[in-house]
Amino acid sequence: VIGRFIFMFLLYKNKSTNSLSLIFCVLSIFSSAMWIYYSVQSNDTPMIVRSSIEISLLSLSATYIIRNKVKQYYDTLRILPS
Repeated sequence: VIGRFIFMFLLYKNKSTNSLSLIFCVLSIFSSAMWIYYSVQSNDTPMIVRSSIEISLLSLSATYIIRNKVKQYYDTLRILPS
């Protein structure tokens, strides 16, 4: 979880998502969802909490990446002559 907070801080500090992969974030969300399922089945509360926090942070990261990619796309459309 601490690694995800560092990741979020770097996203905010750099204000750029060019080096980040949306596919990585989506796959990590699915991975965390599977960990939550396993944790619920095995009744492991600390793992449920950790995976839930990780999913929420990864969802925020994915949203930020998508928002920046859409913004970058529209910025390139404005630059091109009509």
